[in-house]
Amino acid sequence: MKSLICLLILLMFVLSGCGGDEKIPVEEEVLEPTDEMEILEELPKEEENTIDIPEGMVFVPAGDFLMGSDPDKDPMADPLDELPQHKVYLDAFFIDKFEVSNADYSKFVAATGHRNSIFWDNPKFNHPDQPVVGVTWGDAAAYAEWVGKRLPTEAEWEKAARGTDGRIWPWGNEFDPTKCNFDDEGKFDGHLDGFAMAAPVDSFHQGASPYGAVNMVGNVAEWVSDWFDTDYYSVSPKENPKGPKTSGMGKKSWRGASWFAGLDHMRCAFREYDDIVASGQIIGFRCAMDAPKVE
Repeated sequence: MKSLICLLILLMFVLSGCGGDEKIPVEEEVLEPTDEMEILEELPKEEENTIDIPEGMVFVPAGDFLMGSDPDKDPMADPLDELPQHKVYLDAFFIDKFEVSNADYSKFVAATGHRNSIFWDNPKFNHPDQPVVGVTWGDAAAYAEWVGKRLPTEAEWEKAARGTDGRIWPWGNEFDPTKCNFDDEGKFDGHLDGFAMAAPVDSFHQGASPYGAVNMVGNVAEWVSDWFDTDYYSVSPKENPKGPKTSGMGKKSWRGASWFAGLDHMRCAFREYDDIVASGQIIGFRCAMDAPKVE
């Protein structure tokens, strides 16, 4: 019996020696960093579509927007010429970030001999940083051509002012008197905007449009390229409308209202007109340009 026990103990000892924790080394294939870099360099790279925005302008991309007023949203909507609210497609374009200033216009006059603003010597309106006023539609168009631009269409102006969602004011659907220059003297106490008349063109950045254009409502009204037609919205094309070919009224459109305007005129959808030869103290302009198409 003792010999059997000894044999079992010896066998267990031998087996335990064979089952140790010995590890067998395994060779792993390592990818050299240079190989990975070469693989990445061989992959095709995405090309970014970029647009060079001209100095002093903002970019408005191609696409649809809501033009006109929705009476259910805006109780001040004018049923005579702001209806129906409708979807319009516009190609991409640039528009001036600021209204054309007296300083800008004086360079044009000096270079071309074109007639000056009728208020060029009036200290209420002739500060270099104020928007030029006292210019006719033809004066504005001539300046725009001189700088290699053009006047915006009504549709372009409205999209640049309100974006795509049909908002009432450039900043949204709630009026904020601190975001624009308007006739607060008659409506509120103490000139809340700080200016009795036109403010410098780079004022009120806080009221900028979704695309960054400043003073799209208030300060001065702005000539646009279209002839005015009260009923144009009922017949206008859905893509890139440029206004009627003529106006039975013989009037050109302007947009944006001015430092003299009340609240109802300050809306992005508000439309107005004047004689093509009119040159009052509330109408100025800004310019636009076609943007290149990005494939």
